[in-house]
Amino acid sequence: MFGISFYHIILLFAAAFGAGTINAVAGGGTLLSFPALISIGLDPKIANATSTMALWPGLAGSLLGYRRELQAGRSFMIQLGLVSLCGGVLGTFLLIKTPSETFARLVPFLILFATLLFTLQEPVTRWLKSRSTLNDTWRIPAVMIQFLAATYGAYFGAGNGILILAALGLLGISDIHVANGLKIFLAICLNIVAIIGFIFAGLISWPPAFVMAMGAVAGGYFGASVARRLNRSLVRGLVILIGLTIGILMLFRMR
Repeated sequence: MFGISFYHIILLFAAAFGAGTINAVAGGGTLLSFPALISIGLDPKIANATSTMALWPGLAGSLLGYRRELQAGRSFMIQLGLVSLCGGVLGTFLLIKTPSETFARLVPFLILFATLLFTLQEPVTRWLKSRSTLNDTWRIPAVMIQFLAATYGAYFGAGNGILILAALGLLGISDIHVANGLKIFLAICLNIVAIIGFIFAGLISWPPAFVMAMGAVAGGYFGASVARRLNRSLVRGLVILIGLTIGILMLFRMR
């Protein structure tokens, strides 16, 4: 089926299902989907682009759940959306131009950096809730952080949501649900640019992408339905452990 083995289909679907579930509950699903694609022998650049493509439908589905909250954040959507598109263009260009050998050497550090960002999610969320008013003083720094988040998100992806939340916090957005809705919207903006660039650059492996997209959608639906019953701290701890383990193992493999 699709030119890949049955074992690979099961592995990729399971990894994407887990990624979709984790994204719905706590975020960080790329730390599952990306290593799974590498494990079946894909070039790291192609694995990165394919993971972005595969998990995108889950983001689009999640956005529907934040329709009401997005109404409260409409004043930021156009400005930050355009910033995300521009950052996405730069990040996509940088990935396409990075030699595969160089990107392969960067992968362990990118995974460990993404894991570090993920560990900061709870402190950032608490800080976000402490913000009480919209703040124009920090608008320029917030826009700069969002541009960097979009650039990084298109280049690698994992962990950029924490940077987006930080930018929104500087603007004084204290409602975590509004912030999460905007985060998903901005992630969709930057990933649209990235996916278009990856398609034209021939960086997407379509058979695994189709399998993982189905798994991610199923996992996202499952995660949304059980999110209230799952222990978010336990899920986050599991994601951090996975990220550290994979990053360290890949770092030793480089030696």
